[in-house]
Amino acid sequence: MVRETYSEQETFELGKEIGEHAKGGEVFTLEGDLGVGKTVFTKGFAYGLGVRDDVVSPTFTIVQEYEDGRLPFYHFDVYRIGAVEEMDEIGYEDYIQGEGVCLIEWANLIEEILPGERTQIVIEKDLEKGFDYRKITISQVEGS
Repeated sequence: MVRETYSEQETFELGKEIGEHAKGGEVFTLEGDLGVGKTVFTKGFAYGLGVRDDVVSPTFTIVQEYEDGRLPFYHFDVYRIGAVEEMDEIGYEDYIQGEGVCLIEWANLIEEILPGERTQIVIEKDLEKGFDYRKITISQVEGS
């Protein structure tokens, strides 16, 4: 599915819509260049899960946990990960195999340890269509 948004608010609302339908145990991966709107999307996603805490990018902590929504929400940002093995140190397997919902920013950097079944979200800009335009591609990944 491809969705186009033309403002931060529309990107937030799309994230919210997907968050409202998320189920426990699901993993969402989020990819896109710096400044493309991953955090705006994530804030909407968390809001859709019922999270009312301020959602910030966990750049220096790798994972931020939110327990105040209808499901536990685990927000990963693996941009600064040096080696995939660092994910073991934070208990990555426990998160992705648990009852909560995981959203992983920069997931392409840990491709080899992503679960076979996940929802992949790719956000892209196209400045010819406007500064706030975003093309958001959502697809189900099945397999190993």
